[in-house]
Amino acid sequence: MGFFGVGTATPSEPSGEAASGASGSPSGRRASGIATAPVRTAEAPLQPQVHPSAPIPVQGAPLGAAVRVPLGETGARVFPLILGGAEFGWHVDLDAAHRILDAYYERGGNALNTSDAYAAGRSEHIIGAWMSRRAVRDDIVLGVRVGTNPDHPGLGPVNLIRAVEASLMRLDTDRIDVLYLDATGDSAARLEDTLATAEWLIESGKVRAIGSLGLSASQLVEARILASAGYPRLTVLDVPYNVLRQGEFDGDLKLVAGAQGIAVTPSQALAHGYLAGVHRSRAQVAGSVRGSQLAAAMNRRGTRTLRAMDRIAAELSIPTSAVAIAWLLAQRTVVAPIVNVYAVAHVDELMQGVGAKLSRSQLAEIARAAQ
Repeated sequence: MGFFGVGTATPSEPSGEAASGASGSPSGRRASGIATAPVRTAEAPLQPQVHPSAPIPVQGAPLGAAVRVPLGETGARVFPLILGGAEFGWHVDLDAAHRILDAYYERGGNALNTSDAYAAGRSEHIIGAWMSRRAVRDDIVLGVRVGTNPDHPGLGPVNLIRAVEASLMRLDTDRIDVLYLDATGDSAARLEDTLATAEWLIESGKVRAIGSLGLSASQLVEARILASAGYPRLTVLDVPYNVLRQGEFDGDLKLVAGAQGIAVTPSQALAHGYLAGVHRSRAQVAGSVRGSQLAAAMNRRGTRTLRAMDRIAAELSIPTSAVAIAWLLAQRTVVAPIVNVYAVAHVDELMQGVGAKLSRSQLAEIARAAQ
């Protein structure tokens, strides 16, 4: 065997010419000095010439497929950037959403997050259709938030089971990898009852791990005590967290999450898009659906922080939005931020934040600006 798998003749395996020469074949006559015309064989079709400047075709798994981190104690390993579906079915239609999902998956992403309340369930329909069409369900770590859908509100046992069943149907799957219990709209449900229902969902194979949103530090402690009695553990935490919104997580919640080894997957990583650096004045967002949310960040602190991030982005040759992701990944306990996008270009920009490493001086500069 020659280089690149090309076969070559060996003494024990004569080539075609030598094998045919013993019986008066053309090669045999050449051996006796008689010149003959070469034997014409079928030629392979000519391959088109590739221009030297043409892009090199990518073969095999994408580079991002090698980047995986443990999602706490769930047993799953995820790309450190989770694609959210909050825009799907609202600002982004099915075809555009599938292009975004394709881009994320083809670049190595493997973790999706949605909610039964996003666009009245249309987000789940879109993601489910994509997973079925691409036949990639087993490659995806799927997180679903329940608790705020008006058809099945709260985290009481009956509504929780109904919410999960409805989500499974819309997603066209038989399981949810991480079920986020959204307690922001339900202060009446008893945590013990909710975890007992979650235990049944896990035992029935409909859910693999439990996460939470909206629980206080004391409730996380209560949940861990209940887990010691046999209830499922809360292993993932979703909390709004970014450079400009640190108060809800910093403090007791962060300490408890770190002590319990809970994987933090913060939402609102870009402060409703402000930290992407596209919208910088109230006039730009006056007619926007999220105009009031964006305008809330357009103050001296927000402007000062964005300028600092602009300078760091220029130093690292990455977009400002990627700096926001890199800042989150530099925080202890943060495993993978959840990001919502409405264009393929946003996927490329944000994924650059996974590979960017902020220095201590850069982190200190952002901290001073965000004070």
